[in-house]
Amino acid sequence: MRNATLHQALEAFTTDAAGRLAAETAGGAEIPFELIEEPGGSALLYCYRPLTGDFIRDRQALLSGLPTYVPAARALGALEAVEAYLREHGESRIPTEPRQRATAALTVFLGSVFAERSEFGFDRDRFEAAYGELERALYEGQCAATVITPLLGVALDPETTELPLGEGLSLVRGDALADAPADAVWGEGEEPSVLAVLAVAHERAARPPVSAARARFRRILTALRLFERGGYSLGPVAWVRTEGGRWRPVAIGGSGRPRFLTLVPAAHEDELRAFYHLIARRAPQGGELAWALARFEMGCERLAPFEALTDYLLALRALLEPEGPASGRLAGRLAVICAKPDERAALAERTAHAISLERAVIAGLAPAEPGADALVDELAEHLRAILRDALCGHLDADLPAVADDLLADDVMADPLGWSEAAPHSVPSGAGSVLPTRHNT
Repeated sequence: MRNATLHQALEAFTTDAAGRLAAETAGGAEIPFELIEEPGGSALLYCYRPLTGDFIRDRQALLSGLPTYVPAARALGALEAVEAYLREHGESRIPTEPRQRATAALTVFLGSVFAERSEFGFDRDRFEAAYGELERALYEGQCAATVITPLLGVALDPETTELPLGEGLSLVRGDALADAPADAVWGEGEEPSVLAVLAVAHERAARPPVSAARARFRRILTALRLFERGGYSLGPVAWVRTEGGRWRPVAIGGSGRPRFLTLVPAAHEDELRAFYHLIARRAPQGGELAWALARFEMGCERLAPFEALTDYLLALRALLEPEGPASGRLAGRLAVICAKPDERAALAERTAHAISLERAVIAGLAPAEPGADALVDELAEHLRAILRDALCGHLDADLPAVADDLLADDVMADPLGWSEAAPHSVPSGAGSVLPTRHNT
């Protein structure tokens, strides 16, 4: 077996599909037959052959409603060689859209498992034979590699052992991954770590995809940091294994230290998965937004909140104050975008105070006054909201112009003070708060 994740997903789907198809026939649905000729000595013999594939194909919509369909389609659709498998089975019209192609492959796979059978029931031997044929088509001339690393500061729902993100990438509770190295699974706490897992196929002559895994794992960090406040980080070491060989440790570099544990409830898993894909598609490759996002992540990796103050201010200046800090426009622009009208003056004052504290950071001094860390955390939350909504398209890319237009509206509405008009706040549709946190 080259791809344990694919095997597990297809086995679960096939078991569910067998039950659903058996219920169909028990309810009166008939499997079509064809009459075929077979030689029998001096005379031709005729027999009926069940057209199980046609029966399954007519129930694609029914089978796609099974809870195990999406994980199976996602695991199969992430593989580039699915088209070769479909062609081997005589499919001439192959869908170009990945999900439709995965659905077609699942239908063909079920047809192989239940070929020429008039009754449905999960048969281990037939499943393994069909799966072996599928892997040979998918991995001809290739080998499967798995790269794992601890994802610290996050916990999965107690009922969740794996959270698939697509394209071979998933989050797995460490003790649920067979043969995972103990150093990867068990950290300083009593609970097993969550592992970021990438399973991909690559050419046998090529090196294992450690660099690709490092980039994909960093993308998970970015999505988590924008999705919800947390102390997420990757372990400094990853482990790689090729086709059932031994795990081999490789350095991938540190990424901060977790400050507390954030739980991903089962109810938020689909939202997190969709947000991850959105960030993967829309991650900026250059310009102020990309630079500010990088500075935000630097701040997330500082050991103490106050040490991150300059990172957050530099990111906010890149987004909201292109004229430079001497213009003094950052506090007002941040307040008008992130606060309700009656709260803008207070936020502008707190932002100005944070800017004044930056000198202490530059001088290497710890803040003497209480509440400095909370002020930095508040600034980080506003920066997170702006970055998230700018990446999701809820805010125009020209943020200074957005802020100045809102300020001008306030002046027109109330030239002597802060406007009491309808609030202009950062939209909240890009992500939702994960409600349960545990301090460590």
